[in-house]
Amino acid sequence: MAALPSPSDDPADDRDRVSFAGDALLRATAEAWIDGLARERRMAANTCEAYARDLHQFLSHLDRRTGTPTIPRLVALKPRDVRGFMAARRADGLTGRSLMRVLAGIRSFARHLEREGHGGVAALGAVRSPKVERRLPRPLSMESAIAVTRSESRPDGDRAPWVLARDAAVIALLYGSGLRISEALGIARKDAPEPGIDEVRVLGKGGKTRAVPVLPAVSQAVAAYLGACPHPLAPDGPLFVGVKGGPLSPRVVQYAMAALRGALGLPDSATPHALRHSFATHLLARQGELRAIQELLGHASLSTTQLYTRVDADRLMNAFDAAHPRAGRIAAAGPGAGSDFPAR
Repeated sequence: MAALPSPSDDPADDRDRVSFAGDALLRATAEAWIDGLARERRMAANTCEAYARDLHQFLSHLDRRTGTPTIPRLVALKPRDVRGFMAARRADGLTGRSLMRVLAGIRSFARHLEREGHGGVAALGAVRSPKVERRLPRPLSMESAIAVTRSESRPDGDRAPWVLARDAAVIALLYGSGLRISEALGIARKDAPEPGIDEVRVLGKGGKTRAVPVLPAVSQAVAAYLGACPHPLAPDGPLFVGVKGGPLSPRVVQYAMAALRGALGLPDSATPHALRHSFATHLLARQGELRAIQELLGHASLSTTQLYTRVDADRLMNAFDAAHPRAGRIAAAGPGAGSDFPAR
């Protein structure tokens, strides 16, 4: 198998900003909206970038069809203009889920226009959001999740021992505490969950802080990393750093999981985020209380957490089909055919 390309451990300092079509006022307003999403609403960088790309594509679409976009032209849009853009994006291969995000981003910009006193874009309210089936989380089995957290599972002998210890500590946090990558990498050195500390506070989506428990195995993995890390870590600086001492990039964690997938024979669905799904699913399988799991994951809505009940139900039915002595016979014969069980 070809070697995986190893990303740099230090992220780029700057990213290219999206260039918007439109007159000077519209472009300046769009830039201010993007800055507000990041600074005031504290949206994740990836979300801001996605919204910026979606607005760029929308304005470019209008530019090609009706000329240079302006704020008055946006306010005067008809529903057919928005539907035409959505149809073009679907023809480009976007899924219903992606189209829903596109529409959400454009509507967010329209709300910004209205707050700034430019008027509302009524056409956006007249267009229905695409219906999409909520994707079920794809957790790892308990055995696989435990395997990826073991330090001896690290397959890359060319990397420095402290780097392998760092990757093991991050992955242990993702599974042991159910964190998102951004939450784990956002922990400051002064808040490191070392042995003797049984919880850590993390900054989640929407700028909300929550406390999550830390298992002894996780704190030991963090301690092993701290003991091996060659860089001085400032108390208010990041706990996890790259090879040059800068903030650790999420791409490095994704690379580490990709290497583990190859070493352990795991499917492509075994991603860093799948460890968070595994944390929730395995808690539920051990009779964890749904509301408590919601708090641990930092979900704003219980309906998001309830997706894990469907995963657990599927797991139970698969176990029944595999283990029950009559399950195969009943399935093969059809409902009620030759069954020893009474009809319901």
